[in-house]
Amino acid sequence: MTHDTEAVIIGFAGVALLLLAFLLNLFKLMRSDGYPYATLNFVGAALACYSSFLISFMPFVVLEGVWALVAAGAIIQKAFARPGPSDPLAQ
Repeated sequence: MTHDTEAVIIGFAGVALLLLAFLLNLFKLMRSDGYPYATLNFVGAALACYSSFLISFMPFVVLEGVWALVAAGAIIQKAFARPGPSDPLAQ
């Protein structure tokens, strides 16, 4: 497998995860405030970022890197948040 082929496969997987999260949320099959959504966004953006790095396309390294960091921040925030009575993750 060539370096470019590896980058394309990794990038395709990352974008597919991002689109999956978006579509599941759009069709109300996944909430945007839950762990699954944030995890799909984190993994998808991280893969797309790495793929962009492999092909040296820095604008998307920045875009996807920030996206991954924001998603990671959401996961961390949920992990340390005190669940309240109206918190859907407390159920």
